[in-house]
Amino acid sequence: MSKPDPAQPDFFAAPVYPTRSPVERIDLDAFRRFLKREMGRAIRECPYDRQTIAARMAGYLGLPSISKASLDAYTAESKEGHDVSLVRFKAFVRATGALWLWDTVVSEDGLLLLQGDEARLAEIARLRQEQRAVALQIRKLTATPVRIRRGEG
Repeated sequence: MSKPDPAQPDFFAAPVYPTRSPVERIDLDAFRRFLKREMGRAIRECPYDRQTIAARMAGYLGLPSISKASLDAYTAESKEGHDVSLVRFKAFVRATGALWLWDTVVSEDGLLLLQGDEARLAEIARLRQEQRAVALQIRKLTATPVRIRRGEG
């Protein structure tokens, strides 16, 4: 099987920056399970073992240590009442390098995370939209000739 020509666009590819809408109702139990699964995925994809991730989290938090058991509780769907705080979640994201987790947690709110220089893409699109609006106003204003009265005697 031959590889597709990279110059030919793939019309069925998923968008890099999908348009999202907020969910009507927040299902906290489903979100809790989803977050724990995604954090578990981050651990599996991370080059560090759980003990190292816990140590890195402790370093970011300025704590002497975080137990591997705490890390396991944050990712175990069966453990109720062991939700990760936002501060610890931030340390977890840094410790695992799984920045994509931020996008995951805001997606149900209709939000999309842009990282670093990607924000320029949004600014470019906003300016182009503004440019089109100004061009439309100019076309409307120039559609009717202007009668210049200065110099008429």
